Amino acid sequence: MRSTLLYKFNTRLGPFFVGRCEEGRFHPIYKDESYGSYWHAGQAAEDLAGGHTFSIPGVGTTGALGIPRDLDGWERLVSLEATAQEDANLE
Repeated sequence: MRSTLLYKFNTRLGPFFVGRCEEGRFHPIYKDESYGSYWHAGQAAEDLAGGHTFSIPGVGTTGALGIPRDLDGWERLVSLEATAQEDANLE
């Protein structure tokens, strides 16, 4: 699955990302693995912050990592407008 990484948050275990895949859904990503699929980027961040994603081997719950629920606390890597333009170019 090809994803465009949109947001990044660094933790003591390394960076977590929220990416958008080709079908338009958003995914919490850690070490190049997707841990869920959401209609909105904020849902992915909220579930990571609350520890409500699929189990991540060696990590346990992500709820103890200090990940913010709100994407305003994440580093924005790419704008959603840029990914919309990228989608239009693929059609």
